[in-house]
Amino acid sequence: MAGRDRVVSLLRQLERAACRCPAHSNTFHRGVGAASCTVRKTDYAFEMASSNIRYGGGVTREVGMDLQNLGARNVCVMTDQTLSRLPPVAAVLESLAKNGVRYRVYDSVRVEPTDASFKDAISFAKNDSFDVFVAVGGGSVIDTCKAANLYASHPDADFLDFVNAPIGKGKPVTGAMRPLIAVPTTAGTGSETTGVAIFDYEPLKAKTGIASRALRPVLGIVDPLHTLSMPERVAANSGFDVLCHALESYTALPYHQRAPCPTNPINRPAYQGSNPISDVWSRQALHVVAKYMKRAVRDPEDVEARSSMHLASVFAGIGFGNAGVHLCHGMSYPIAGNVKTHYAKGYSVEHPLVPHGLSVVLTSPAVFNFTAPMCPERHLEAAEILGADVRQVKREDAGLVLADALRCFLSELQVEDGLSAVGYSKDDIPALVKGTIPQVSLTWTF
Repeated sequence: MAGRDRVVSLLRQLERAACRCPAHSNTFHRGVGAASCTVRKTDYAFEMASSNIRYGGGVTREVGMDLQNLGARNVCVMTDQTLSRLPPVAAVLESLAKNGVRYRVYDSVRVEPTDASFKDAISFAKNDSFDVFVAVGGGSVIDTCKAANLYASHPDADFLDFVNAPIGKGKPVTGAMRPLIAVPTTAGTGSETTGVAIFDYEPLKAKTGIASRALRPVLGIVDPLHTLSMPERVAANSGFDVLCHALESYTALPYHQRAPCPTNPINRPAYQGSNPISDVWSRQALHVVAKYMKRAVRDPEDVEARSSMHLASVFAGIGFGNAGVHLCHGMSYPIAGNVKTHYAKGYSVEHPLVPHGLSVVLTSPAVFNFTAPMCPERHLEAAEILGADVRQVKREDAGLVLADALRCFLSELQVEDGLSAVGYSKDDIPALVKGTIPQVSLTWTF
């Protein structure tokens, strides 16, 4: 019990610090002066929310008809320079042209966006009268498009107005936004299901984000054929994000232990803690990852495996989008944000980069060894799904078993071995800690 109490105490301290995970904020928007429930200290209910999702091989051809149905007159299509030359973007533009939809393309999205790259996209969006946005790409593209839509729809807002506190003002999104359709091309972030847009705030070298259900795409078009163009390491790092979304949301503090109890349902956060519905999505995502991820990474032409991982990304997105994530993601932001010399394989970028999925998964064995006392049964179940034999394992060994299962899984996929492999040394520990603790930066959801 001492170990469990220690973990729960840590998670609740983080919650009381009013911090928000920069990539996966727990906010719906608490409202000014919201007080805890006078009847009970912890919550008693949970909600479920997600974007509409359409899945199927070749389904991208329908996007032009969707835009027609929305009455679109001038569409902003956002992507990055690499994708602008690849089949996913070609398929979208062909559908738009076939259905007589007027559009302009912005293809300067930065992989792992910054405040500067967000502002450039926002400027493009403000300089025309777009009535619908279409994002074609991974999480970086979809998040950039969310931000462009937000600020184009609120032209008088200061950039920091909607950015999560304490870096920004964390104001609620009250005005109407344009419809946004997301066409994800990676199987990882689940951004097509969430109302979050993340970026590096360069003045502080910190990851932060904008979070509101108003940012959620009206439709996610999940076309598994797009994942066939992913390089091996992009497929691996995207898959690691799915893995950690599933594991973290499944082992999150339960919703009925989250405090405070909201006095009004509008103050209930999107990230509420593990709950019976998000558990279904997170557990299924983990099963799919265990079965198909290695195949998807090793063989880009394995349509079944890559299609399954694309669907797993959606499953995990719905799971963590309503339950939340915790320590792996919390510690990942300074790992990605303080990168100095590491250039990730398989990414066509000219700047040092620790991809988000890699920065998350590097700490996963240590994290789940630590969190196991809070819910050992769930950690053992996760280890069994990943292939461990847990029949003779004691509850107190759940963390070690899951950590070993993760190390084996990561080793088979040739993951960089620890922080030193991505350019960090012992001298960097203070900066990494500074970027993680809640009093200094944005971290976990609960």
